[in-house]
Amino acid sequence: MLLRLPRRANRSSPQKAGPLPPLLKWPGGKRWLADELLRTFPVEAKRYFEPFLGGAAIFFAFRPERATLSDANPELVNCYIQVRDHPERLLRALSRLRNTKANYYKVRSQEPTDPVERAARFLFLTTLSFNGIFRQNLHGVFNVPYGRKTHLNPADRGAIIAASKGLHGKTIICEDFEKATELAMSGDLVYFDPPYTVAHGNNGFIKYNAKIFSWDDQVRLAKTAQRLSERGCFVFVSNADHESIRSLYRGFHLKVLQRHSKIAASSAFRKAITECLFFNAEVIRGTNSKHT
Repeated sequence: MLLRLPRRANRSSPQKAGPLPPLLKWPGGKRWLADELLRTFPVEAKRYFEPFLGGAAIFFAFRPERATLSDANPELVNCYIQVRDHPERLLRALSRLRNTKANYYKVRSQEPTDPVERAARFLFLTTLSFNGIFRQNLHGVFNVPYGRKTHLNPADRGAIIAASKGLHGKTIICEDFEKATELAMSGDLVYFDPPYTVAHGNNGFIKYNAKIFSWDDQVRLAKTAQRLSERGCFVFVSNADHESIRSLYRGFHLKVLQRHSKIAASSAFRKAITECLFFNAEVIRGTNSKHT
C-alpha cells in the first residue's frame, strides 16, 4: 500500500524542539542520513516508532513530540531509561569513574545490578572504548579495548541533560521490532534500521548477519513493514543494497543512497558504497527514487 501525502508549502517544517546530537556512537548509526530523512519524513505523522534505536541519531535529529523507542539490547535500553529518568544520579555515578586504562578494565570486568550504576558503566565504556563502539562477544560480554582517549569526559553534563530533556515523556521499551510496533496505527511513522552490512559480496550479506540479524529476521521485518503499510502507517526501512533485500520490498518505493566508507584509515582506499531506503509514502524527491 503506497500512501500519498497532501501537498505542503514547506515539507521541511521544523519540529517544535531543535535537533540534538546522538548521545552514543553506535555501529551502523545513521547520523549521516539524518538530514535526508528529516527532509522526507511526513510531518503529518501522529506518533513516531523507532524499533532499532541504537545510537538514536534519527530520533534526536527529528525530535517528535510523541514517540515509542525500542531496541532488543537491554543494556542500551536501560541506559536511555536512566538518562531520561535519573540524569543527576547518573552524572554522580559517572563522576566517580576515572578515565584511566586500569580503571577502564576494572569497570569493564564489573557487572553492577543497580540500573543507574549499569547505565553509568555502559556510558563510561562506550565513551572510552576503542573507536567509541559497543561490541559484545558470543557470550554477551563487552570486549572492546581501551581507546586511550584520556581527554574525553564520560560525565558530560551538557550532553546527558540535553538527552534527558529530549527523551522526556517518550516511551522506551526493550522489545523485538515486531512486538514494539504492534500498537502503531494509521498516520503513525515507523522507521526501521535493522543491523546489516554493506560490505557484502555474493552470499556474504546473509552469512554476515546470521548471528546478529538472520535472514529469517529480514523476511519477518519485510512482512511487518508490509502489514504496517496496509494499516496506514508511514513506513521507512534502511537496509543493505542487495538483490535479496530488494526482492523483499516489492511494491515499496526505493531510493538508493551513496556514501563513502569510513572503515579504511586512508581516504585513498575508502570506497563509495550504496544502501537502500524503502518507503511507502510518496514524499522523497530525486531522480533515483523508483518502485521496487
